[in-house]
Amino acid sequence: MVVIIAAAATSVALVGIAGSAWAGGSLSAWLAAAPACTEPVELTVVADTAIARPVTQLAAEYDARADSCARTQVVAQDSADTSALLASGNGSDIDAWIPDSPVWLVRTAASARSLGRDVPDVAMERSIASSPVVFAAPVSGADAFAGRALNWDDVLTGDLPALLADPEASSASLNGLQAMERAVPIGQARDFRNAMIRLSDGAPARVDAAFASLAVSPPGTVAIASEQQVAMHNHDDAATPLLALYPEDGTLALQFPFLRMLDESELAKNRPADGDEQPLSKKEEHFVQRAAQLNALKIELWDASDRFAAEGFRDGAGGGELEQDGVVSDATEVGSAAASAQVAILRDWGVLSLRSRILSVIDVSGSMEEPTVTGLRRIDLLTEAASSTVSQLSEAVDVGLWAFSTTRIGDQDWEPLSPIEPLADELHRQQVLDVIGSLPARLGGATGLYDTTLAAVQAVREEYDPENVNSVLLLTDGKNEDENGISREALLEQLTAIAESDQPVPVVLVGIGPDTDLESMRLIAEATGGAAYSAERPQDLKTVLTDALSQRSCRPNC
Repeated sequence: MVVIIAAAATSVALVGIAGSAWAGGSLSAWLAAAPACTEPVELTVVADTAIARPVTQLAAEYDARADSCARTQVVAQDSADTSALLASGNGSDIDAWIPDSPVWLVRTAASARSLGRDVPDVAMERSIASSPVVFAAPVSGADAFAGRALNWDDVLTGDLPALLADPEASSASLNGLQAMERAVPIGQARDFRNAMIRLSDGAPARVDAAFASLAVSPPGTVAIASEQQVAMHNHDDAATPLLALYPEDGTLALQFPFLRMLDESELAKNRPADGDEQPLSKKEEHFVQRAAQLNALKIELWDASDRFAAEGFRDGAGGGELEQDGVVSDATEVGSAAASAQVAILRDWGVLSLRSRILSVIDVSGSMEEPTVTGLRRIDLLTEAASSTVSQLSEAVDVGLWAFSTTRIGDQDWEPLSPIEPLADELHRQQVLDVIGSLPARLGGATGLYDTTLAAVQAVREEYDPENVNSVLLLTDGKNEDENGISREALLEQLTAIAESDQPVPVVLVGIGPDTDLESMRLIAEATGGAAYSAERPQDLKTVLTDALSQRSCRPNC
């Protein structure tokens, strides 16, 4: 069975696609005009850790060929970390990226927008390998599944106990969640929400941790994983073999697309109208030589399905046979993953799975009265987004709330309105919602950002819970306007010292509208180990707020 898995067409449109020169044919003309390669071209390819080993071997073999002019470094990195790197504006030295799902293009673009960064230019080529999502079970406990047809509805209802690794990092888990969502009866969306809450309770961080947990789980428990992960587990750990069980109602698959990071569009738009007939500049020569070597490496990978099969992968179209312990030989039928739906699932998961103590600190300065293009004021959009989010948070979250603007209480810029208490107490949840509803009546004053930030961090530390994430979530539409308060330099110095202590408090900031001081927000986030997000269009606030709440710990360089 050969089935191509692709992100929804709308998903690719969300990503800056570089590729105009190649698509228009000008690269072919440049290649014809380029001089022969005289010095090896340095290429950097980042590959998901699952596929990095065969990619490294194949790249080395390509570099060693007589007709090659490349020296390729393959970096093994989890797709989640590479996505965070690119979304944060880093990774300019990467020539190609091989993630474990095309959905990462959409996730990277969404994260970049929420962080107020430019969306990276990426051109997606077809996949070099794939692997369907399966139920993994210990061979020693296979009798529990004898004669039983397994499907995603069983996981949804809890009839099939399942271990689901964090879908923020595991594409197998995210595909599993989408397969479950498709099994939800019409009008029963709450069933999926309840299933995510159940699966998030004690969810392992990684698939290998889920495999280890199977040994101590009740009989009949499965782990959601890719077929390739099962095959490689059996290859590397023969003492605890696993069996891949295939859902009767179909499944989705991991895809490993080849993503080009070379931005030929910059060169194309700087060429004169008859640029294809002009001699290439040194910069253009270097670019074309890199592009040619990268293109040749890509073809080498596309043609290596047998090598990838030896590592437990199906080919890029979903076909091919495997000779691996614990998995079937013939390819199973898989459906297509919808990138936009998966991003929406992740946002819901981020809120529902949150386990944290959060002090929410909300700007009520006079500028929050400003109208937006929606016809609503900034404060109206904020209260709508905040109320919706608080209503969705699980009972495992503790929330408190402050309002801030200059001279709220005497010379103090902040006003405590609700203590940090568990939302498991419905009276407290309602109190938080009531306070949010009262914020429009509290507007006035300027933005006392720096003093409030330091006070909020210190307040969270007063009742610090070492068993939990203790954080500050600060929402503001402006810059610091308290001339009598602490300076930015002094604030950052104190926040850095706190972050290096045994009671760190990350500050996650959300800027609302075009007037925020994003530079200061990013410096505060960096000093505390938090993150800075920007809803430059206030109507995007709910999405950005959800992304911010999902940011429990910042990945490298975000």
